[in-house]
Amino acid sequence: MKRVVLALTPLLLAAIYHFGWRVLAVLVAANLTGVFIEWLTSRSQARPISYAVFVTCWLYALSLPPTVPFGVAVVGAAVAVLFGKEVFGGFGRNFANPAIVGRAFVYICFPVPLTAQFVPAFRGLPGGFAHWSLESLGRLPDYLVATGKGLADAVTQASPMFVYRDHQILTPWWDLLTGNIGGTFQVGQQTRILSAGSAGEGCAILILLAAVYLLATRTANWRLMLGGFAGAIGTNVLFRNVLGFAGAGGVPPLHLTLLAGTTLYVLVFMVTDPVSAPARKPAQLAYGLLIGTMIVLLRWRGVFVAAASFSVLLGNLIGPLLDLGVDWFERRRNPQAQSQSEGADG
Repeated sequence: MKRVVLALTPLLLAAIYHFGWRVLAVLVAANLTGVFIEWLTSRSQARPISYAVFVTCWLYALSLPPTVPFGVAVVGAAVAVLFGKEVFGGFGRNFANPAIVGRAFVYICFPVPLTAQFVPAFRGLPGGFAHWSLESLGRLPDYLVATGKGLADAVTQASPMFVYRDHQILTPWWDLLTGNIGGTFQVGQQTRILSAGSAGEGCAILILLAAVYLLATRTANWRLMLGGFAGAIGTNVLFRNVLGFAGAGGVPPLHLTLLAGTTLYVLVFMVTDPVSAPARKPAQLAYGLLIGTMIVLLRWRGVFVAAASFSVLLGNLIGPLLDLGVDWFERRRNPQAQSQSEGADG
């Protein structure tokens, strides 16, 4: 748990640089809420608060837009810890990733703050380290002043996934890698401002470095992560490049699928949750493949562009069935071992 928080720390620093210190305040509010909820539920059972609650709250808070109202962040953190974990018996007994439960809940209940209030990132030094938030600045960042737009024009604009879905306009891959997402794009005769996404999803380079660290320290299961990447990449290439579902209303280019939205963030930090994932090795690969595939398909054909949360929840629901399927398959392959096991049980 400590290693996961350590891997998330560079993402937090990048989020503060891109969006200001308000991101840290959202993280603190989520952690205080989560710890309080776990303290209330665990004191009656005389068990200590686990480090897992901090992982849940960090993952949840960094998946939110930087402009998310504090009330929404608090409600989601409470739902994540209480209904995502504690009602099932606490740490180690949750069937779903608690952070995803909280994120999906606020995404559905508060759609405007979660989908229509993204902001462009600060650029240059000191970036967001010198500001509370873009809104507190009272104007656009220096690199956007020449657009002649006002602050309200930036707060209500779309992130790269929405811009591609609605207008087939691609964000430069280098901006997606570094998280320096901003600038403008043209819709007919109208100039609009491009906004970044959620706080922790921006800098893909840091997420990939976190993946290397988690795998090298054996904190994350490589089968879960590999399956997720293989599912997303394979499905994207199949439907866009092989079957030809490109262009308007089609599957976006591979780099946009991986680098925009929460794809990398989910595949590295959420899919690899050992509690909600299957235990059997073949099932772990199938679980990752399923989630990666559903991310692409739900973004393409579903109502919600940010489909990663629902893909993970679907994987959480099917994960136990995948374990049962592996057990059934192995018994079919080795009926003698099954007979010996049944004899021992008898």
